[in-house]
Amino acid sequence: MAWVYLVIAGLFEVVWAIGLKYSEGWSKLVPSAITVVGMGISFYFLSMALKALPIGTAYAIWTGIGALGTVVVGMIAFGEPSNIMRIVFLLCIIAGIVGLKLTAGG
Repeated sequence: MAWVYLVIAGLFEVVWAIGLKYSEGWSKLVPSAITVVGMGISFYFLSMALKALPIGTAYAIWTGIGALGTVVVGMIAFGEPSNIMRIVFLLCIIAGIVGLKLTAGG
């Protein structure tokens, strides 16, 4: 279950990162509330995953999922660049996440 918790935590990291953008510097109530709730859920599931996973592995994968998801949402929802080099570097993040998972045990 630790890996499931870690994926959930990473997905909620995307939620709060996108919510932070929409909060416009914490000036909008609903996006700010979504951001805070997303942070709480993300940290909760990260803490649950850390009961069984090494901190370095879990933290790197958590931030990797968050970064990857946030970049993809940025490309789709905000029209951020989606050129071949960005895709190549996203694939590098995926390779890092998979490599850490394969070498972590648990």
